[in-house]
Amino acid sequence: MILTTHALVGAAIGKNVENYWLIAILSLASHFLLDTLRHGEYLNRKSSFKDTTWKVALDIFVGWSIIAFLYWNQQWTNEVLYRVIFGTLVSMSPDLFTLLYYKFNFRFLKPVYDFHSRVHRFPQNTPEREWNLRNASNDILISLIACILIFF
Repeated sequence: MILTTHALVGAAIGKNVENYWLIAILSLASHFLLDTLRHGEYLNRKSSFKDTTWKVALDIFVGWSIIAFLYWNQQWTNEVLYRVIFGTLVSMSPDLFTLLYYKFNFRFLKPVYDFHSRVHRFPQNTPEREWNLRNASNDILISLIACILIFF
């Protein structure tokens, strides 16, 4: 899944759940559950650090822009905003830890990297992980559902 999808799902959890521990558990669980689905990846083993940086930055910008748009249209209380931010950050954290391990070889993150790799049903560089509309359809559908859950 792309970061935007994880961010929106984490935001939906944060918006609708009041307990921070439960937000953390649900956001992490949702991340790994979503990664079991067929989805496209815009990064692969051939991606350079420069290539990785702008794609990740754009992905995060899109996710946060959607969340900001929903925030300004709903005028959440500060408490709701804090929960949404928390859910968003926690839901994206496995990808951050994976990236840090993969690019910088932080050994203490190896268990997260290994688990995260096992969760993906389809191996990297297979047709099921290519960046195309068919593989992105789950991202689009789940993102739309998350936006509806945030909005209402």
